[in-house]
Amino acid sequence: MKLRSLARSLSLSLLVALPLAGAAAGVAGCKKDDVAARIADVKPGPMPDGASWTGVYYSPLFGELHLVQEGSAVTGRWNRPVKDRWGELHGSANGNLLKFDWREIPYGLVTATSEKRGKGYFVYTRPPGDNIDDTFKGEVGKNDDEVGTTWDAIKQRNVKPDIGSIGNASAEDVGGGDWDSHNKQKGTPEKPKPPSSAKPPEL
Repeated sequence: MKLRSLARSLSLSLLVALPLAGAAAGVAGCKKDDVAARIADVKPGPMPDGASWTGVYYSPLFGELHLVQEGSAVTGRWNRPVKDRWGELHGSANGNLLKFDWREIPYGLVTATSEKRGKGYFVYTRPPGDNIDDTFKGEVGKNDDEVGTTWDAIKQRNVKPDIGSIGNASAEDVGGGDWDSHNKQKGTPEKPKPPSSAKPPEL
């Protein structure tokens, strides 16, 4: 009788423990990485008459962004105003909407963890009125997010982009990746300048 009672108790314990173990496994299987990326809620429209993404755009936060458009492909590089970091982007234009991947790298000693990456978008606009400069409005996000930090800029008149003048050759393939292998740097890299006392905003 005692053996039969013990066997019955063990069976009941297993019936209770198995569902709990299954629930625990389900919780453990949920990944924090499953959070959906934030995608920009924007739609493409027509470009203004005679406009192109090619040009140089100025932003107080990001400095001068040099963009070159070839077909729908757009490549760009920028120097932060205090010259402590530079960045580049590669994207595809659909009318007045440009979506892209970007990375930003500090000048000087570079490690794989010092590089930042993400996605973003720009919307090309021509403000109403006469003799008004074209602009773009957009955002850049970290990792897979397209939104985050606002990036608005004004197109500089009669200024041709010079992508090869921006960047640090020592940071070309940080982390062993070949993300920009189709756009190898040209020209002489700009020498790093002493850091400014003002801390630039983070992306």
